[in-house]
Amino acid sequence: MKSLIIQNESIVGPGLIKSAMEAAGWELDIRVMGKPGSVLPDNLDNYQSLVILGGSMSANEEGLYPHLKKVCLLFQEAFAKDLPTLGSCLGGQLMAKALGAPVTHNPVKEIGWFKLRLTADGLRSPLFEGMPEEFPVFHWHEDTFSLPSCTTLLASTQACANQACSLGSNSYALQFHLEITPEIIKKWISVWSDVLLEENGCGAVENVIQETGSIWSRYDKLANRILNNWLAGM
Repeated sequence: MKSLIIQNESIVGPGLIKSAMEAAGWELDIRVMGKPGSVLPDNLDNYQSLVILGGSMSANEEGLYPHLKKVCLLFQEAFAKDLPTLGSCLGGQLMAKALGAPVTHNPVKEIGWFKLRLTADGLRSPLFEGMPEEFPVFHWHEDTFSLPSCTTLLASTQACANQACSLGSNSYALQFHLEITPEIIKKWISVWSDVLLEENGCGAVENVIQETGSIWSRYDKLANRILNNWLAGM
């Protein structure tokens, strides 16, 4: 089986998603947008699943990043075919936008580890089977997606209501970064430390690194459970 992974920005890689899919025997076609010669396929005829990753651009910046419109078109095709799709942060926003829901600024930026709380529907969702009602996840975003009419809300945080929703039988838009690894976090901090300090104040870099170290062992198991739940539904 073959999956198309759309990497909207070179610094925002597939992390745990890549590891879990490769372990399950998937062939991965990773398209890194912005890389010379990298283009998106015309359609999804040769793929059995779709993954849309995050990025520092806004889902509404199609003029600056023309490929975003193509990403939305590809998800519309995936949705029509009921092709399993997983979107993370910007990816989740693009999925919602493709189905007519607006993407707007969240009241506050979420950067760092925050507690995710599953809704009643989330506790019943195949994606979150075996998960606790609350657990920490990693965020780095200032926008949020509204819910398309066909969706079910699965999870929220205190600062952002729409953190996970289901779209079809095995497609999910996530606002948090399920794919995150300690290496990715360190890379983001090295590039975007000014954003982190502006939002979270003095000591923010050290706090995120410390939290990652204390949370990681548990989070790694939880995230892989979610990913394996998604893969088991295919």
